[in-house]
Amino acid sequence: MKNDLIEEGQFKYLEVGEDGNEVLILLHGLFGALSNFDGITNYFQKDYKVVIPILPMFDLPIKEVSVSALVDHVEKFVEFKNYEKVNILGNSLGGHVGLLYVLDNPEKINSVILTGSSGLFESAFGTGFPQRGNYEFIKKKTEDTFYSPETATKELVDEVFDTISDRNKAIRVVKTAKSAVRHNLGDKLHQITAPTLLIWGKQDKVTPPIVGERFHELIDNSKLFWIDKCGHAPMMEHSKEFNAILEEFLKGLRVEN
Repeated sequence: MKNDLIEEGQFKYLEVGEDGNEVLILLHGLFGALSNFDGITNYFQKDYKVVIPILPMFDLPIKEVSVSALVDHVEKFVEFKNYEKVNILGNSLGGHVGLLYVLDNPEKINSVILTGSSGLFESAFGTGFPQRGNYEFIKKKTEDTFYSPETATKELVDEVFDTISDRNKAIRVVKTAKSAVRHNLGDKLHQITAPTLLIWGKQDKVTPPIVGERFHELIDNSKLFWIDKCGHAPMMEHSKEFNAILEEFLKGLRVEN
Protein backbone atom coordinates (compact mmCIF):
# COMPACT_ATOMS: atom_id res chain seq x y z
CA MET A 1 0.00 0.00 0.00
CA LYS A 2 1.70 3.17 -1.20
CA ASN A 3 -0.17 5.71 0.89
CA ASP A 4 1.23 8.10 3.43
CA LEU A 5 0.17 7.98 7.05
CA ILE A 6 -1.47 11.23 8.11
CA GLU A 7 -0.62 12.75 11.49
CA GLU A 8 -2.93 15.39 12.90
CA GLY A 9 -2.81 16.23 16.60
CA GLN A 10 -3.19 13.01 18.59
CA PHE A 11 -4.30 11.02 15.54
CA LYS A 12 -2.38 8.90 13.06
CA TYR A 13 -4.39 7.41 10.23
CA LEU A 14 -4.64 6.39 6.61
CA GLU A 15 -7.44 7.90 4.55
CA VAL A 16 -8.04 7.12 0.88
CA GLY A 17 -10.97 7.54 -1.47
CA GLU A 18 -13.12 10.45 -2.56
CA ASP A 19 -14.73 12.96 -0.22
CA GLY A 20 -18.47 12.47 -0.10
CA ASN A 21 -18.32 8.68 -0.35
CA GLU A 22 -19.56 6.52 2.50
CA VAL A 23 -16.95 6.03 5.20
CA LEU A 24 -15.52 2.57 5.87
CA ILE A 25 -13.40 2.53 9.03
CA LEU A 26 -11.01 -0.39 9.51
CA LEU A 27 -9.82 -1.24 13.03
CA HIS A 28 -6.69 -3.37 13.38
CA GLY A 29 -5.90 -5.99 16.01
CA LEU A 30 -3.31 -6.11 18.77
CA PHE A 31 -0.48 -6.93 16.36
CA GLY A 32 -2.23 -5.48 13.34
CA ALA A 33 -0.61 -3.25 10.75
CA LEU A 34 -1.83 -1.15 7.85
CA SER A 35 -0.68 -3.89 5.49
CA ASN A 36 -3.24 -6.28 7.02
CA PHE A 37 -5.91 -4.29 5.21
CA ASP A 38 -4.19 -3.80 1.85
CA GLY A 39 -6.72 -6.00 0.06
CA ILE A 40 -9.71 -4.09 1.44
CA THR A 41 -8.19 -0.64 0.98
CA ASN A 42 -7.05 -1.18 -2.60
CA TYR A 43 -10.40 -2.64 -3.64
CA PHE A 44 -12.89 -0.37 -1.87
CA GLN A 45 -11.24 3.04 -2.14
CA LYS A 46 -12.88 3.56 -5.54
CA ASP A 47 -16.36 3.61 -3.98
CA TYR A 48 -15.76 4.40 -0.30
CA LYS A 49 -13.73 6.71 1.89
CA VAL A 50 -11.55 4.03 3.53
CA VAL A 51 -9.97 5.06 6.83
CA ILE A 52 -7.58 3.18 9.12
CA PRO A 53 -6.96 4.95 12.44
CA ILE A 54 -3.90 3.69 14.29
CA LEU A 55 -5.03 2.53 17.72
CA PRO A 56 -2.61 4.09 20.25
CA MET A 57 -2.07 1.04 22.45
CA PHE A 58 1.70 1.63 22.43
CA ASP A 59 1.48 5.41 22.88
CA LEU A 60 -0.85 5.71 25.86
CA PRO A 61 0.55 6.24 29.37
CA ILE A 62 0.85 2.78 30.91
CA LYS A 63 -1.84 3.51 33.51
CA GLU A 64 -4.33 4.36 30.76
CA VAL A 65 -3.78 1.27 28.61
CA SER A 66 -7.15 -0.46 28.19
CA VAL A 67 -9.77 -1.37 25.64
CA SER A 68 -11.90 1.51 26.93
CA ALA A 69 -9.12 3.99 26.16
CA LEU A 70 -8.96 2.68 22.57
CA VAL A 71 -12.73 3.09 22.20
CA ASP A 72 -12.41 6.63 23.52
CA HIS A 73 -9.73 7.29 20.90
CA VAL A 74 -12.03 6.06 18.10
CA GLU A 75 -14.87 8.26 19.39
CA LYS A 76 -12.62 11.32 19.40
CA PHE A 77 -11.28 10.45 15.96
CA VAL A 78 -14.74 10.14 14.36
CA GLU A 79 -15.72 13.44 15.98
CA PHE A 80 -12.48 15.08 14.84
CA LYS A 81 -13.07 13.94 11.25
CA ASN A 82 -16.71 15.00 11.45
CA TYR A 83 -17.95 11.73 9.96
CA GLU A 84 -21.72 11.69 10.12
CA LYS A 85 -22.16 7.92 9.84
CA VAL A 86 -19.70 5.09 9.34
CA ASN A 87 -19.43 1.46 8.36
CA ILE A 88 -17.06 -0.01 10.93
CA LEU A 89 -14.97 -3.12 10.28
CA GLY A 90 -12.78 -4.75 12.90
CA ASN A 91 -10.44 -7.71 12.98
CA SER A 92 -9.51 -9.41 16.27
CA LEU A 93 -9.10 -6.74 18.98
CA GLY A 94 -10.22 -4.17 16.42
CA GLY A 95 -13.59 -5.91 16.25
CA HIS A 96 -13.86 -5.74 20.04
CA VAL A 97 -13.07 -2.02 20.04
CA GLY A 98 -15.53 -1.53 17.19
CA LEU A 99 -18.32 -3.32 19.04
CA LEU A 100 -17.85 -1.17 22.13
CA TYR A 101 -17.90 1.91 19.93
CA VAL A 102 -21.11 0.73 18.26
CA LEU A 103 -22.77 0.07 21.61
CA ASP A 104 -21.91 3.58 22.81
CA ASN A 105 -22.68 5.37 19.53
CA PRO A 106 -25.50 3.54 17.70
CA GLU A 107 -26.59 6.72 15.94
CA LYS A 108 -23.23 6.91 14.11
CA ILE A 109 -23.41 3.42 12.59
CA ASN A 110 -24.46 2.35 9.10
CA SER A 111 -23.20 -1.21 9.51
CA VAL A 112 -20.84 -3.45 11.47
CA ILE A 113 -18.40 -5.95 9.95
CA LEU A 114 -16.55 -8.39 12.19
CA THR A 115 -13.87 -10.87 11.19
CA GLY A 116 -12.15 -12.99 13.82
CA SER A 117 -13.37 -10.52 16.45
CA SER A 118 -12.60 -10.80 20.13
CA GLY A 119 -15.24 -9.79 22.65
CA LEU A 120 -16.53 -13.24 23.56
CA PHE A 121 -13.52 -15.56 23.59
CA GLU A 122 -10.04 -15.48 22.15
CA SER A 123 -6.89 -17.57 22.51
CA ALA A 124 -3.80 -15.81 21.22
CA PHE A 125 -0.69 -15.01 23.21
CA GLY A 126 -2.83 -15.25 26.29
CA THR A 127 -2.82 -12.83 29.20
CA GLY A 128 0.57 -13.93 30.51
CA PHE A 129 3.86 -12.28 29.58
CA PRO A 130 4.92 -13.38 26.06
CA GLN A 131 8.22 -15.19 25.59
CA ARG A 132 10.43 -12.24 24.79
CA GLY A 133 13.57 -13.04 22.84
CA ASN A 134 12.31 -16.44 21.63
CA TYR A 135 12.04 -15.90 17.88
CA GLU A 136 10.89 -19.44 17.06
CA PHE A 137 8.07 -19.20 19.62
CA ILE A 138 6.88 -15.90 18.14
CA LYS A 139 7.21 -17.31 14.62
CA LYS A 140 5.07 -20.34 15.50
CA LYS A 141 2.45 -18.20 17.24
CA THR A 142 2.28 -15.85 14.28
CA GLU A 143 1.99 -18.76 11.83
CA ASP A 144 -0.83 -20.22 13.93
CA THR A 145 -2.84 -17.09 13.19
CA PHE A 146 -3.25 -18.36 9.63
CA TYR A 147 -4.37 -21.57 7.95
CA SER A 148 -1.38 -21.38 5.60
CA PRO A 149 1.79 -20.76 7.65
CA GLU A 150 3.50 -19.10 4.69
CA THR A 151 1.07 -16.17 5.07
CA ALA A 152 3.19 -15.24 8.08
CA THR A 153 5.98 -13.62 6.10
CA LYS A 154 9.36 -12.94 7.67
CA GLU A 155 8.49 -9.25 7.63
CA LEU A 156 5.32 -9.92 9.63
CA VAL A 157 7.07 -12.24 12.11
CA ASP A 158 9.88 -9.72 12.55
CA GLU A 159 7.34 -6.99 13.29
CA VAL A 160 5.63 -9.08 15.98
CA PHE A 161 9.00 -10.16 17.39
CA ASP A 162 10.19 -6.55 17.61
CA THR A 163 7.00 -5.58 19.44
CA ILE A 164 7.32 -8.39 21.97
CA SER A 165 11.04 -7.74 22.44
CA ASP A 166 10.34 -4.16 23.46
CA ARG A 167 9.58 -4.45 27.18
CA ASN A 168 7.32 -1.37 27.27
CA LYS A 169 5.32 -2.61 24.29
CA ALA A 170 5.12 -6.15 25.67
CA ILE A 171 3.68 -4.85 28.95
CA ARG A 172 1.06 -2.93 26.97
CA VAL A 173 0.19 -6.05 24.99
CA VAL A 174 -0.49 -7.93 28.23
CA LYS A 175 -2.48 -5.06 29.78
CA THR A 176 -4.60 -4.69 26.66
CA ALA A 177 -5.24 -8.45 26.49
CA LYS A 178 -6.31 -8.56 30.14
CA SER A 179 -8.57 -5.55 29.63
CA ALA A 180 -10.19 -7.28 26.65
CA VAL A 181 -10.95 -10.37 28.73
CA ARG A 182 -12.65 -8.17 31.35
CA HIS A 183 -14.80 -6.55 28.66
CA ASN A 184 -16.75 -9.66 27.65
CA LEU A 185 -19.73 -8.55 25.57
CA GLY A 186 -21.94 -11.61 25.83
CA ASP A 187 -24.65 -9.78 27.76
CA LYS A 188 -24.64 -6.65 25.55
CA LEU A 189 -24.61 -7.84 21.95
CA HIS A 190 -28.41 -8.07 21.81
CA GLN A 191 -28.42 -4.26 21.95
CA ILE A 192 -26.82 -4.00 18.50
CA THR A 193 -29.47 -3.37 15.85
CA ALA A 194 -27.30 -2.18 12.95
CA PRO A 195 -26.88 -4.58 10.01
CA THR A 196 -23.95 -6.81 10.92
CA LEU A 197 -21.75 -8.96 8.71
CA LEU A 198 -19.66 -11.76 10.21
CA ILE A 199 -16.87 -13.24 8.05
CA TRP A 200 -15.07 -16.11 9.76
CA GLY A 201 -12.27 -18.46 8.87
CA LYS A 202 -13.30 -22.09 9.31
CA GLN A 203 -9.87 -22.91 10.74
CA ASP A 204 -9.52 -19.87 13.01
CA LYS A 205 -7.56 -21.00 16.10
CA VAL A 206 -7.67 -17.65 17.89
CA THR A 207 -11.42 -17.01 17.78
CA PRO A 208 -12.68 -20.48 16.74
CA PRO A 209 -15.79 -21.03 14.59
CA ILE A 210 -17.96 -21.43 17.69
CA VAL A 211 -17.21 -17.77 18.45
CA GLY A 212 -18.53 -16.67 15.07
CA GLU A 213 -21.62 -18.78 15.61
CA ARG A 214 -22.16 -17.21 19.02
CA PHE A 215 -21.88 -13.68 17.63
CA HIS A 216 -24.47 -14.67 15.03
CA GLU A 217 -26.82 -15.95 17.74
CA LEU A 218 -26.47 -12.86 19.92
CA ILE A 219 -26.71 -10.16 17.21
CA ASP A 220 -30.20 -10.41 15.73
CA ASN A 221 -29.58 -8.48 12.52
CA SER A 222 -26.48 -10.43 11.49
CA LYS A 223 -25.31 -12.59 8.61
CA LEU A 224 -22.54 -15.16 9.00
CA PHE A 225 -20.25 -16.27 6.16
CA TRP A 226 -17.50 -18.88 6.35
CA ILE A 227 -14.26 -18.98 4.40
CA ASP A 228 -12.61 -22.40 4.16
CA LYS A 229 -8.88 -23.05 4.56
CA CYS A 230 -8.69 -19.79 6.45
CA GLY A 231 -7.50 -18.69 9.88
CA HIS A 232 -7.87 -15.57 11.99
CA ALA A 233 -7.38 -12.93 9.27
CA PRO A 234 -9.64 -13.76 6.28
CA MET A 235 -9.03 -10.36 4.68
CA MET A 236 -5.34 -11.32 4.36
CA GLU A 237 -5.54 -15.03 3.45
CA HIS A 238 -8.49 -14.84 1.06
CA SER A 239 -8.84 -11.19 0.12
CA LYS A 240 -10.82 -11.76 -3.10
CA GLU A 241 -13.44 -13.94 -1.42
CA PHE A 242 -13.56 -11.61 1.58
CA ASN A 243 -14.03 -8.54 -0.62
CA ALA A 244 -16.75 -10.22 -2.66
CA ILE A 245 -18.76 -11.01 0.49
CA LEU A 246 -18.23 -7.52 1.89
CA GLU A 247 -19.12 -5.80 -1.39
CA GLU A 248 -22.40 -7.72 -1.74
CA PHE A 249 -23.29 -6.86 1.87
CA LEU A 250 -22.58 -3.15 1.45
CA LYS A 251 -24.39 -2.97 -1.91
CA GLY A 252 -27.39 -4.64 -0.29
CA LEU A 253 -27.51 -1.91 2.35
CA ARG A 254 -27.53 0.77 -0.34
CA VAL A 255 -30.48 -0.91 -2.06
CA GLU A 256 -32.37 -1.11 1.24
CA ASN A 257 -31.72 2.56 1.95
